[in-house]
Amino acid sequence: MTPAQRPWLSGYGSRPHHLEPSAPDALTMFKQSVARSPRSTLIQYQGRSLSLEEVDRLSDAVACALDAHGVTRKDRVAFVLQNVPEFVIALLAVWKLGAIVVPINPMYRERELETILADAGAAIVIADEGYAAAIPTAMAAGGERTVIACSPAYFAANGLDPRTLGSTAPSGAAAGRWPAFHDLASAFSGRQPDPVSLDPEDVAFLTYTSGTTGPPKGAMNLHRNVVFSAQTYRDWIGLDDSDTVLGIAPLFHITGLVAHIALTMLTGGTLLLGYRFEPSAVLNLIETGRPTFTVGAITALMALINHPTFEHRDLTSLTKVYSGGQPVSAAAADAIERRLGAQLHIAYGMTETTSPSHLIPFGVRPPTDPETGALSVGVPVFDTTALVLGESNEILKPGELGEIVIGGPQVVPGYWGAPSEGQAAFMPGGLIRTGDIGYMNDNGWFFVIDRKKDLINASGYKIWPREVEDVLSQHPDVVEAAVVGVPDSYRGETVKAFVSLVGGASVTADELIAFCRDRLAPYKCPRLVAIVEEIPKNAAGKILRRLLRDGPDSARA
Repeated sequence: MTPAQRPWLSGYGSRPHHLEPSAPDALTMFKQSVARSPRSTLIQYQGRSLSLEEVDRLSDAVACALDAHGVTRKDRVAFVLQNVPEFVIALLAVWKLGAIVVPINPMYRERELETILADAGAAIVIADEGYAAAIPTAMAAGGERTVIACSPAYFAANGLDPRTLGSTAPSGAAAGRWPAFHDLASAFSGRQPDPVSLDPEDVAFLTYTSGTTGPPKGAMNLHRNVVFSAQTYRDWIGLDDSDTVLGIAPLFHITGLVAHIALTMLTGGTLLLGYRFEPSAVLNLIETGRPTFTVGAITALMALINHPTFEHRDLTSLTKVYSGGQPVSAAAADAIERRLGAQLHIAYGMTETTSPSHLIPFGVRPPTDPETGALSVGVPVFDTTALVLGESNEILKPGELGEIVIGGPQVVPGYWGAPSEGQAAFMPGGLIRTGDIGYMNDNGWFFVIDRKKDLINASGYKIWPREVEDVLSQHPDVVEAAVVGVPDSYRGETVKAFVSLVGGASVTADELIAFCRDRLAPYKCPRLVAIVEEIPKNAAGKILRRLLRDGPDSARA
């Protein structure tokens, strides 16, 4: 679908189709906000606040420290950090040297870290001191790489005022093995790095894919990609400097990098951080910090509304709520709206589209697919082309099922250092294959049915796990459901479901199978059901179906 073909606009006013860039690069975007409102709060964390000018000054000091450690233009600096202020400060410091940020999931173990560090060629690793030990010692040996340790409790205890930095001794881990982030910032306090001129085509982040179909690949998110996507969130939803953004997504994920960090750098609003997601702590954060906007995984939002203390919480400030990362069922959206009092909107995109390619227009209710009950993931955002392609790359008509393909200013140019065979997802004209199967209806709304690789083939019948999951999620005793295909000697594959239940529920596997039989064709119904305490997810809250294919024992129908 091209920008000129948007019938849905007739019901959504005269919103423009095109975005002029607000800045050539993300660092300039931040500098513009500093100049406009230097004393506005950019970060709130554990009862402390940092203004735009304080973050600017601190990142200057850290940039000088990194420069002293040999970081130069286009070098890669890896972050192994949770949602802490140091992430934002260090990110700006790296950009001020013209270098590239490599955000890494702190839950990764040594083998996973080593793979990404080696591929990126990271010169420096900035890590929470609790995770620093997982970084291979060989990576920090011989002067080839340096590990800089952050204490997550430092900011709450001391603030990050340059006048007090270093006033408290670093922890034993940082003092004994690695230079401490705050000591380095203190040592270079008041200094500024030499000015650097960034280009829109410079790489801002290397965001690594999860590696579900092979080794992880580093998507090269350019500065112009980041600026465009931050503007998209701002202008599509109507956000400004009065909005406080709840940092519910991990900052090392593309959603956190763009919809939390880059967005608040652009608007001059406040980013409310809470280290990492824990439902009770996040509920406290909402009550005290009064955020107005967030975008996070549906699993995280469901965890909030199902928390035992939810009924006693005041969450009325949170009026602009988006969910991204995985499909959302109508049942989940209804539950969130009913309990939270705010309409749930959907954001659709991927690492390689620098967050959103599609969004639900704010305040507009999306249609539902009549066959599967799936909610639309939205319409293409500004300047974005979205197509549905068939098996021979032919463009399909509205209503026809195929692979969704995206093109636009948010799409990355490729993967870091990947040979031509590693670029298979990219097509001529700057298009990228999403790997998602879906369709567009006559009014330009897009629907994602499932991941292409997750299709189940049982006795020749094609079954999309998402449809079965949506039915299971309608059962009042089910919190979450995940469906996979497992080997079957007779059918080739059979449908296996994993469900987690509401506390105290006693529904059986047979009862859940019967529930599905009343609502699905027989070949789609699960023949195996496993009731589990929790369904495995990645750091962004996306269900990891690949870990379930060899999951716990199941009950057979």
